[in-house]
This record gives sequence, structure tokens and C-alpha cells, in this order.
Amino acid sequence: MFNLAEEKMKYIQIDIRGSRQAIEPTIAALLEIGITDAVIEDPADIADLLEKKNDYDWDYIDESILELENETPKVTVFVEENEEGRAKLEEIREAVAGLEARAEAGEFGEGIDLGSLDISVKVEDDSEWKDNWKEYFKPAKVGKTIVVKPTWEEYKPASGEKVIEIDPGMAFGTGTHETTSLCIRLMEEYVKPGMKVLDVGCGSGILSVAAALLDASEVLGVEIDPVAVEIAKENIALNGVGNVARAQYGDLTKGIDFKADVIVANLMADLVMMLSEDVAKHLLPGGIYISSGILTEKEVQVADTMRALGFKIMEVKEDGMWCAIVAKL
Repeated sequence: MFNLAEEKMKYIQIDIRGSRQAIEPTIAALLEIGITDAVIEDPADIADLLEKKNDYDWDYIDESILELENETPKVTVFVEENEEGRAKLEEIREAVAGLEARAEAGEFGEGIDLGSLDISVKVEDDSEWKDNWKEYFKPAKVGKTIVVKPTWEEYKPASGEKVIEIDPGMAFGTGTHETTSLCIRLMEEYVKPGMKVLDVGCGSGILSVAAALLDASEVLGVEIDPVAVEIAKENIALNGVGNVARAQYGDLTKGIDFKADVIVANLMADLVMMLSEDVAKHLLPGGIYISSGILTEKEVQVADTMRALGFKIMEVKEDGMWCAIVAKL
């Protein structure tokens, strides 16, 4: 994010509180103004976790995580306390203020309630502010066999578990978000040893690494954010799968000369529909198209778009307000 001197410095912590449905629109608005690093605190994730849908989900939960259960959903951004940071704060205020009108226009789907969208600001001294979010990122089992752990946490894998070490930095993708875990669970079903995988919008590279750990023979991750591309490359190297996976800059599949057995795209509904028009050119015969980042209320629209392009819907998985669609030509 920023290069900090060893001595303490001032930073601005900007907290944006709203409903759970406001989280993704808020993140999208931040991305539009060039902010690619934010901390998301969603109490509903804690409630989902406590349900323990599978015996293997968890054995122990840190008490500091449980304390978040009764909090309001929040997106937090940090900027330096200087002229540039204060200007960015005003951009954030304007972007958030415009979300209500965009919601009323139906941009985020029908009946979206964004909540209060309150913004609170505080200035503090802390040379480690950029790493404060790390205390909330713990090892998590996100599939039947795949565990995601941050680089700074210790984890002893159980028999059969495949561990992804990840440092998301300024890129989306820690594995704990429903859209990412949906993709991973479906990849465990459809990615077979020796297959080629194309990861469109690879972010931190987590899905590319997952594909490599699932014994894909070749994996290409494509990402439009040049910072994220570098982070993806680092995470691929960190997990020792550089002989199989690589990441490169690109806008969806434009100009990409690569055909795959499985294409995975964890994007947003509109981008998934846009990508679907071109994805056939990059699928090998019998190939599978896994898409996520789709709000459940847009599931029918996305599925209908795919069917109109000649795809057969094989499977739809839902997790909370999100869904993932598996399609085949």
C-alpha cells in the first residue's frame, strides 16, 4: 500500500458501515476510485462459521473472532494523514454518497438495502497500521481438501489436506469470501489431474494456486490490476507451483491465446455475462466454465445469458447471498 518509515506516522482510518448487501457495492465503488486495499468485517460470516455445516470446518475459533459476531458490517480503508490522503478521503465520501442513487437505479439488483452507509474517521499514530487487518485472517478450510492460511500463521495440515499459503496484499482473494470458496469447492469437483485451467480475474492468484495443487498440468491467471498481477506471481512462487502456474496482465480474455479444460472466473455478474460471450473460444472440447461473484438475485439473468450463448447449466451452488454457476457447451 504505502512505504512507511520505521518511526511512527499518522494515518487515517475510514470505516464505512452499512448492511451486508452494501459490502460488494462499497468495494466496487472503492475500486472505481483506485482503492484496491480494504478490510471487510462481516458478522454474518461468523454466524455461518458457527453453524459448522461439516465436521471438518473447524476445531477451534479464536475468541477475538467471536467478538465480531454482533458488530455492524464494515469496510475499512487506511490512508496516510497528508494532503493526498485527505483528498482520497473526500473521494471516498463522494463515492459512498453516490451508492444510494445507484442502488435506486437498480445497478446492484432489485430490492437492495444498503443500510446507513455511515462513515467514521479517526486519525491515529501507528507505524504498523497497514498490517492491522492481519489479525482477522486465520487459517480456514474452504473446501473438502483445501485449506487457506496466511503466510504469518502456523498450521499443521491433516492427512489429505492441501494448504495454500497466501499473502493477499492489495489483491482480492483470501479464500474466506463466499465467492472464492464456492469456486474452490467446485474446482475440487471438476479440475482433474493433467487438465489446463484458465483463471480469469485471478486477483491474489489463490484459484490459480488451487488449480495447481489439484494437479492441473498448466494454469494461466489473467488480471487487469498490475499490482495484483505481481501479488499473484509472488503467491504462485510462495506455494512452489511456478512450474505449472503463471500470472499475466490482461483484460478478461482479450488477446489471450490459451485454451483450457476448465475456465474459472470469480468476477461480478455483469463481467461474467460479458466474459461468457468470449469464453467458448478458450474452452477445449468438453471444457467446463465455472463462474462466481454472482448475487443470487442475478442467478437467473446470468444463467439465461449463458443458455442463449449455447451453454448448458450443469450445476448451481449457493452460499448466503452468492452463487456460482457451472456451465458446459
